[in-house]
Amino acid sequence: MQELFDVTGMILRAEPVGEYDKRLVILTAESGKITCFAKGARRQGNRFMASTDPFCFGNFRLFPGRNTYSLNEARILNYFAPLREDYERACYGMFFLELSDYYTVENNDEKPMLKLLYRSVEALFHESIPKELVRCVFELKALCVNGEYPGIPEPEAAGLSSFDPSTEYTMRLIETTDPGKLYHFTVSEKVLGELRAVCDLYRRRFIGRTLKSLEILDTIQ
Repeated sequence: MQELFDVTGMILRAEPVGEYDKRLVILTAESGKITCFAKGARRQGNRFMASTDPFCFGNFRLFPGRNTYSLNEARILNYFAPLREDYERACYGMFFLELSDYYTVENNDEKPMLKLLYRSVEALFHESIPKELVRCVFELKALCVNGEYPGIPEPEAAGLSSFDPSTEYTMRLIETTDPGKLYHFTVSEKVLGELRAVCDLYRRRFIGRTLKSLEILDTIQ
């Protein structure tokens, strides 16, 4: 009989299964992206009801089955509860979750991506940092973490005649800074616009499908 084991991570997706269960996709530090089932999590009063929603970060005790895992226990360290009261921030956060889901795989070292995701969701509540800057930093650093970042592009490729020197400096800063220490600066509107153009360019180049959360986010902006 296989033993229970513990992982630390954040829930990326929670989908209804059957009458009362949930299918969870969790980005973990130990096993990359994993899928598990939480039995009865949609039943009123169930012990997993509050701990199996997207953004929940904590320790999850799992039981390995033949093809998947079952949730045995959840100890949530951060629910990011204010996101449930702020639609705009929640839309940014859902975009971060969907992009993390796209980039990560099972049985891979995803610690840097998990750290980036956690710090980025946390940064959405820093009033001194524009939410759109958090989004740009997250997108560019996610490319770096996944080894796909090609460096600073030619301005023309991003639809610009040139880059502000501060834009190039910011992109190098994002590339070289630890994911846990990224959100300690802000930029001008001009630089933010240029960063957004670079993100749009690289998203078209490296992501082969439309992200639903991004469509919603673009609608409300």
